[in-house]
Amino acid sequence: MNIHPTAIIDEGAVIGEGTRVWHFTHVQAGAHVGRNCVLGQNVYVGAGAVIGDDCKLQNNVSIYGGVTLGNGVFCGPSCVFTNDLTPRARFPKGSAHFVPTCVMDGASIGANATIVCGHIIGKNAMIGAGAVIVTDVPDHVLMLGVPATQRGFVCTCGARLDGLKCPACGRLYMPVGEGLEEVKR
Repeated sequence: MNIHPTAIIDEGAVIGEGTRVWHFTHVQAGAHVGRNCVLGQNVYVGAGAVIGDDCKLQNNVSIYGGVTLGNGVFCGPSCVFTNDLTPRARFPKGSAHFVPTCVMDGASIGANATIVCGHIIGKNAMIGAGAVIVTDVPDHVLMLGVPATQRGFVCTCGARLDGLKCPACGRLYMPVGEGLEEVKR
């Protein structure tokens, strides 16, 4: 573990082996951060938030209670997660009323994207910079815009797919529901 001296790790927070925590980051008690993650400058991980192994959170990302990131998730600079659909300063509801959000393994969220709570971001999905997610996102789907709409599919390697074979790495896919699944060789 490598934790910058300006970072605040509350007693009761769990930080996995090999994780690096940069300047001015705060991980609250009750948060769980997996192994081999990178938490960039000014990242906030709230009580009850769960971050899997091998995740990369760029600068200024806040992961609030109720948000779960699977393994290998990438969060671009200043992307935003919410955890309350009807917040009021004068009428706080507390963590028992947080609406959960789950980001599955390998998904990527672009800079300044907003993920409205209560949705699932599928495995290896890609959310474009500045997109606003207001629906569930199937596996390997590319979402762009405000509100975000499906604009294609992406490979596990991150390349945009023109068909069911990745032009960059050669992986093959088959349609499953509204998303894709890799064909194991």
